[in-house]
Amino acid sequence: MALDYNIIGERLKKARNNKKITQEKLAEQLDVSIAFLSRIERGSSHINLKRLTQICEILEVSEGYILNGTSNNSENYLSPEFNNLLNKVSPEKQKLIYKIAKVISEE
Repeated sequence: MALDYNIIGERLKKARNNKKITQEKLAEQLDVSIAFLSRIERGSSHINLKRLTQICEILEVSEGYILNGTSNNSENYLSPEFNNLLNKVSPEKQKLIYKIAKVISEE
């Protein structure tokens, strides 16, 4: 399974905001630039496991949550991310996504 760095970035940003830590403060604690941290949160820069572990320790979240959201076997796998995606698109696109998901789920 390929990693989705956009979702990883979203989860890291959410965890950072939940801890009320600014990008500046987290970047300082990690000894990285704010621009690099911003790219990680946007999913435009890949993150290695060592750096991920450092961030997770500071933010007090598990690497498993950041990488998977929940267990791949969970009924709720990617549910929050999928709902956020649906809320951002037009009703026409929601219908298209539904039709595609329906075809895939019937395999």
